[in-house]
Amino acid sequence: MTNATPGAHPAPSAPATIRPEEAAHFGKLAAEWWDPKGSSAMLHKLNPVRLGFVREAIDAHWGSDTRALKPLAGRTALDVGCGAGLLAEPLARLGGAVTGVDAAAENIAAARAHAAGAGLPITYCAGELSTLGLGTFDLVTAMEVIEHVADKAAFIAELVRHLAPGGLMILSCPNRTPQSRLLMIGLAEGVGAIPKGTHHWDDFITPDELRDLLAHAGLAMGEPRGIAFAPARGLHLSDNLALNYIVTARHA
Repeated sequence: MTNATPGAHPAPSAPATIRPEEAAHFGKLAAEWWDPKGSSAMLHKLNPVRLGFVREAIDAHWGSDTRALKPLAGRTALDVGCGAGLLAEPLARLGGAVTGVDAAAENIAAARAHAAGAGLPITYCAGELSTLGLGTFDLVTAMEVIEHVADKAAFIAELVRHLAPGGLMILSCPNRTPQSRLLMIGLAEGVGAIPKGTHHWDDFITPDELRDLLAHAGLAMGEPRGIAFAPARGLHLSDNLALNYIVTARHA
């Protein structure tokens, strides 16, 4: 077991990764984050798909019993870009000692209130990850976050700095393809399924680009799984990476 280390020293002169305009955009959505019919409705549809992948990855990495209710018992987890806790709370229910970090203080306030109502002892922090002194964690997640940061290489390096030896990292990101421009920005934002201004297509990264970023930081990326959409199935894990994808990474 690896415990998060309170009071760990921040990285010296770490580049800032938070874009203030991005934090402000998501902070305005904080009050509706837990409303499955509100502005975060798409995240509520996406979350079960991500959780399915996360559970499989946890079981594969640590050899958990797939029937176990708390495969993260005795382990620590860090969710970066946690919003109001849509992933952090399930990780806590899986038995993890969970810390959530977000750029928007409004999201952290909403996350704390919701976790308190659910009786979940999650630690939440607002601010730049490099300044919080959080130490290392067995599991580090960052879902739909890297496309919103100012310096992607610095962000990955900071995630790696918080990953304990033998730990597991899980990332998800929209792929930069014509399909994602059409569906995620042109269609989804156009009809209001995703709040306007949420995505900037040029900031999406391809699996090969993410693999290179991770390799430069000393991690080996697993084979990505696509998160695809079909009218009959909704969002689901797929071999089609054109829209969105989710991956694991481990120390090389």
